Amino acid sequence: MTTTIYGVSGSRAIRSLWAIEETGIEYQHQPTHFFKDSKTPEYMAVNPNGRIPALVDGDVTLFESMAINLYLTKKYAPALYPADDVSEAQAMQWSVWAISEIEPLQMQIVIQKFFNRDNMDQDIIDAATENLKRPLAVLNDHLADRDYLLGSEFTVADLNLAGVMLLLQMTEFDFSGVDNVSAWLGRCYERDALKRAQALK
Repeated sequence: MTTTIYGVSGSRAIRSLWAIEETGIEYQHQPTHFFKDSKTPEYMAVNPNGRIPALVDGDVTLFESMAINLYLTKKYAPALYPADDVSEAQAMQWSVWAISEIEPLQMQIVIQKFFNRDNMDQDIIDAATENLKRPLAVLNDHLADRDYLLGSEFTVADLNLAGVMLLLQMTEFDFSGVDNVSAWLGRCYERDALKRAQALK
């Protein structure tokens, strides 16, 4: 059975490249950029949304990074996947929270800093930065008495949320005032699997 993952590290696909590196399985990396590459008929047959990442694992085809990561870790890296129903639900909770509470605001900053450089709207950046204070405070409080989201060990919950927040880090976001978040991100971003994934251009 062949496992293929589509995407490049300089995009939201880094989340699933990180996940598949955590599994340690053999796989094929198909470099796919988020402009023309993801709109070809060949790729649209894999992901009709025309977005990256996507995964083909034998006869299983998936899109959406959170779903891909939950699937990969449950199947191939059980040490990273919660062992009980409550912890599994909490991992899903933080995965959904990442793309509902953090991603929309961080993307406003990303768009201005990376895609609108010549006509950057600082007011949009300032508003998004201000609005991120609330969810980051929630996360900071949650991490006050634990090293990782579900306790003392790194899991797919951490992978998914920290993976989403990689884009925020790329904007040189100021995490001062949320020291628990900053320390947690540091622990997550030290992982060798992430470093290998970041090399996949």
